[in-house]
Amino acid sequence: MGDYDNSILVAVGTERLFSYLADVENLPAYLPRLTSARPREDDKVTVTAHIDPPDAPEKDVTSEAWIHVLEDGKSLEWGAPGPHDYRGRLHVDPGEGPDSSRLTVQLHTHSTEGAHVDHGLEEALNGIKAAVESAER
Repeated sequence: MGDYDNSILVAVGTERLFSYLADVENLPAYLPRLTSARPREDDKVTVTAHIDPPDAPEKDVTSEAWIHVLEDGKSLEWGAPGPHDYRGRLHVDPGEGPDSSRLTVQLHTHSTEGAHVDHGLEEALNGIKAAVESAER
């Protein structure tokens, strides 16, 4: 079992960053393997990702996930059913000034591929930073 976390400063105010993250349709803009995200009822989301596993041919995979938007706490919680007990949380805190935020990601999974998971978290944080800062220009 693994618990992972990482954070990054983003040059966007907390309200704007949280609003961007709370819009599920923005997911493919900052998660590199995700090709679509379609919100459904009851916090459910249908996502499609393009994967290239080392031991199988690359392919598109569609699955169901859930995302809870917690406005008061400026947090998003998400998860996906399956054998890895994959779930996590994004949290937006004030940064170093009014146009800055600190974004923290916490992830829980039964997968214990530490370096791979750490790299994925860093990739996601950098993707969010680039996407939201670019959207603000």
